[in-house]
Amino acid sequence: MNTTLEGVSAKYSLPIGENLIDMNAFVGKHIELKYNDIILCANCGVRTKKSWSGGYCFPCTQVLARCDLCIMRPETCHYSEGTCREPQWGLNYCFQPTIIYLANTSKPKVGITNKKRIYSRWIEQGAVSALPILEAKSRLDSGKIEVALKQFVADKTNWRNMLKNEVEQSNLSSLKETLLGEIAGTIKETEATVLSDDEVNINYPVLKYPTKVVSLNFDKTPIITGVLEGIKGQYLLLDSGVLNIRKFSSYHLTVSS
Repeated sequence: MNTTLEGVSAKYSLPIGENLIDMNAFVGKHIELKYNDIILCANCGVRTKKSWSGGYCFPCTQVLARCDLCIMRPETCHYSEGTCREPQWGLNYCFQPTIIYLANTSKPKVGITNKKRIYSRWIEQGAVSALPILEAKSRLDSGKIEVALKQFVADKTNWRNMLKNEVEQSNLSSLKETLLGEIAGTIKETEATVLSDDEVNINYPVLKYPTKVVSLNFDKTPIITGVLEGIKGQYLLLDSGVLNIRKFSSYHLTVSS
């Protein structure tokens, strides 16, 4: 789903064909999502039996830089070694200002994201609040900083607790000051800039959080129905279970209410 932050409210839209469906408008209503047994690779457009790495066919995952391990682990960037799968793409994507942030998701965590999509990244992770703390010149430098920070704070989200809104919130400004002191050497090495932004709070369109998380899956259930009780992260919270929309990138769906 596409995401934007309007004030402190998360807004969601779902691309269906050439249309963008306002999913916030469906909250509180009965909806039906039907998988049409078609998956088209997001890169080459070829029909595939399975969606890999966020919407690609398997052959494309073997040649696209965006599907390489260094996307998940930016500290392993190998562009300088001349082995990037797509050098021009890597130059355009990986050598842009990158933000290192703290966020309250299930509990405080550290993450990185491109400066241009910082709010979308926080919403996709289901953060109830977040704080940019550093700006690096590249994904490689941000990865080095994240590795240093992971010694003191988590880099993963307990997605079940996030969906149940069981959040161990921390004062991110205080945590920032503590962590910056711990990694002063890495900050100096990467020449990262310390940011002075304020903490951002995010509200989600949720009427009711699940007390028990039951995952829904188009591969097992091609037609998923229920009352949409909310949206958080990339999940639709239905009274019949939760559906991770991102997991089914490149699936062709029909949505009705």
